[in-house]
Amino acid sequence: MKSSVFQVESMVVPGGTESIVRGGRDLFPLLPEALHGVERIGVLGWGPQGRAQALNLRDSLAGTGITVSVGLRPGSASAEDARAQGFSEDDGTLGDWLEVAAASDLVILLIADAALAANHEQIFAVLKPGATIGLSHGFLLGHLTAIGSDFPAGHPVIAVCPKGMGDSVRRLYQQGATVNGAGINASIAVHADPDGHGWDRALAWSIGLGSPYTFATTLADEYRSDIVGERAILLGAVHGLVEAMYRYFRIDGADPVTAYERSTEAITGPIARTISNDGLVAVRAACGDQDLFDRAYSAAYRPARDLVAEIYDEVADGTELRSVILAEQRLATRPMTEIGGSPMWSHSTEVHARRGTPDHTVWYGGSEGDGVAGVDAVTAGLFVATMMAQVDEFAARGHAWSEIVNESVIEAVDSLLPYMHARDVAYMVDNCSRTARLGTRRWGPRFQAAYEQIALPHLDRPADPTLVKDFEDNPAHDALAAAAKLRPSVDISV
Repeated sequence: MKSSVFQVESMVVPGGTESIVRGGRDLFPLLPEALHGVERIGVLGWGPQGRAQALNLRDSLAGTGITVSVGLRPGSASAEDARAQGFSEDDGTLGDWLEVAAASDLVILLIADAALAANHEQIFAVLKPGATIGLSHGFLLGHLTAIGSDFPAGHPVIAVCPKGMGDSVRRLYQQGATVNGAGINASIAVHADPDGHGWDRALAWSIGLGSPYTFATTLADEYRSDIVGERAILLGAVHGLVEAMYRYFRIDGADPVTAYERSTEAITGPIARTISNDGLVAVRAACGDQDLFDRAYSAAYRPARDLVAEIYDEVADGTELRSVILAEQRLATRPMTEIGGSPMWSHSTEVHARRGTPDHTVWYGGSEGDGVAGVDAVTAGLFVATMMAQVDEFAARGHAWSEIVNESVIEAVDSLLPYMHARDVAYMVDNCSRTARLGTRRWGPRFQAAYEQIALPHLDRPADPTLVKDFEDNPAHDALAAAAKLRPSVDISV
């Protein structure tokens, strides 16, 4: 990462250093210079990311003479909300998506992945010569690669990928007006840079969104880590794990509420908080039975690693992306069914109501009713094993440490799991992006089967000392400690 406008710093990670750039509202006056001639930014789409990014950029660039416009497809139901937020056909800040694309110097493509795959040729055809193509996800690159195509020559292609949900991108930006450090960190990539200004433009976009810290990646690494992570530790594996653990505890004799608390509540509450505050190794130390944690970790690590590797291969070769596009075609005429119908989710409201009461039990894996905040050793061992399996697979595939710990750990424990704690896992899965929903529905049951059929039946086996030592000595702990210093200063969960 390089910049002629912003100061680039180095973050020490295992094996070397990585580049970061600090954001801040004091840098907003530098945005026009960093955008290098961009006079009009067109944001296509008004989903959670489109809405947040259009509003943040408009506010950050107020008074600079740079216009932010929103482009929507004909008949879009989002037009009314865009108008309510101050975008208007009358002043040229709201219009047809192709007309907005044709008039813009930076075109940020934030429509749904499958829709972008189906309509990218129309958008490319109307671009101004030399206009910059902006992405917040590398799905389109994966699709173009799979069909033997590419981005149009002569156009810069950059990406800014916020590490949180669109609602959080907007809410924390607004908090940033009064709370130092509020905002969502982002990774950036420069895929094509024909005029040499790609890094500056990407940094200006990221800082304009309110990112406290910006990390560098590549567009290929971004979409692979992002899509794999959604299907693994961020969503799919979590859903599979809580379903498996709920059934496990019920079979073992626990009542439904206790089974829910020892599975879902343990992961979204004390396990997530322990990792966020003190790191992964601290989870093992927090367990009342560390030998049981080690046995659970040893039983789950290899089957989880096998699944993460399989997902990665299918993302990298385009199979997973094609499944999303095919599913979108099927779903054009019928809604996607929800996953929150299994028996465990009927107890969510009761469990949430018990929080903070004398009846509320948060488990160490010790005696029922101890009322002490902690983590269940079996649930913790399986969860941490899956998280480390993803970390190790990403490291083996050559991803940067900043990307590994953000996509595998920080986004999980600081954003998604707290959101699930406030709502529940099923709610999160049923209300995320189409790409993530489809991936979770496909891979969550695979993880559930692996836990139920491979990991849990092997809990009586001795822990694998090599796996436990590899966990304790993993360089990811140092990388996580370095990246954790750069996290936002406020809660980003809900």
